[in-house]
Parts: sequence; structure tokens; C-alpha cells
Amino acid sequence: MRHAAVNQPVIVALDFPNRQDTKAFLSEFKTPLFVKVGMELFYREGPAFIHELKEDGHQVFLDLKLHDIPATVERAMRNLASLNVDLVNVHAQGGTEMMKAALRGLNEGTEKGRERPLCIAVTQLTSTNGEMVKRELGISEPLEDNVLRLAGSAREAGLDGIVCSAWESRAVAERFGDDFLTVTPGIRRLEDSHSDQKRVVTPAQAKKNRAGAIVVGRGITRTEHPAVAYEQYETEWRNS
Repeated sequence: MRHAAVNQPVIVALDFPNRQDTKAFLSEFKTPLFVKVGMELFYREGPAFIHELKEDGHQVFLDLKLHDIPATVERAMRNLASLNVDLVNVHAQGGTEMMKAALRGLNEGTEKGRERPLCIAVTQLTSTNGEMVKRELGISEPLEDNVLRLAGSAREAGLDGIVCSAWESRAVAERFGDDFLTVTPGIRRLEDSHSDQKRVVTPAQAKKNRAGAIVVGRGITRTEHPAVAYEQYETEWRNS
């Protein structure tokens, strides 16, 4: 595991259906962003669009949440490493051996002379809550304890950090240190709608809770002036 600092702590989720809509959004900005490309956009536009984003100077978090047998994840990560993205992820519930295999694939697939992408593990999604985890997933331990246990597995596997709610990021930082990256979705300014997110915090709260980076979608992408909204999120984070 290497030091997992993120130099642009506001990651913008490109939750658009296609390249055309994404490019129209990005044209609102004068400088490159740190962007998150999820399944919807990647499955539509494919690797060529990732290369295009990188050529335009953007940092890319490729958010595919791999979760399969170790051999399959290793081969998939070998392919993803060739895209020269900055950050990828797996599901922590795939287990320690799967996460170790993900790192092997990334190291094998990264071009000589380049640093491999940071690799983090999804613990529990911000659309879940303690009741749902207990009732539907059969997990009896408190949600924060479950996140910490999964974070420990990711740390043991050598991953660079995790995805978690900012409600848990302080506990993760206290146990594993700030070099263990916590990427926290479910971020909304007080003026924004919470939509389908349940465990939501503001940028200032996330910073106070020692989150390493925040992921923002609708609060920026669904506004009339995205560049202004981005600046508001970044300023609230920076001044906290």
C-alpha cells in the first residue's frame, strides 16, 4: 500500500447516460476535474471514452465495484490498469484473497514507469442503513462495526483505502490512519436534496470526520451552473 492522498478531494460523479451529455457538462469547466465514471456510462461508451477523458487532463475514478472470484477479478484489473485511470474499486465483501488478486492484476497491467491506480474497497453503500443490512443481508453487527471489519480486510489485503459513508470515516481514520484513504459518497450541501441517499453529510461534516475525498453527483451535475456549484463544494471543504 502506498500513501493514498488525493490532490483533488472533490470527485464529480459523471452520472450521465452517454458521451454527449457528459461532454456538454464538462464544457462548463475551464480546468480538468477529478471525475467518477460508473457502470452506466462505462458500459455505454467503453474504454475509448476513458482514454478521451484522460487525454483532456481529467483524473478518473473508474467505479465498477468488481466482485467475483479472485482469478476473474485479477484478469479484469489487469485490463483496467491499461486504461491508466487513477482510482478503481472492488467490493470488500469479495474477501481478502479477491482483493489481493485485484492488486496483482493492477500491478501486472500497469505500464512500466507508471504508478498503478489506487485501489479501494466498497464497504457499505450510502443507500443502505443499519436496519436494511440486518434484515436483508443478515449482518447482526452494528453498521459501523461492519464497515471497520471490512476496512480491516482491505487493509490486510494491501488496498489503499475504502469507500464508506462520512459517518464512518472518522472511526476508520482513527483505527487505520489518514494514509488509508476514505472516499465518501452521499455528500450534499444543506441546500441540496438527499434523493436516494440515506446516510448523507455536508462537505464540512465530511472534512471534520477526516474523509480523504468526497464524491458529489447531483449537487453539481443537476444544477443550472455546475462550475459555480463545484466551487461552492470545494470552498466549503477547503474552509472547514
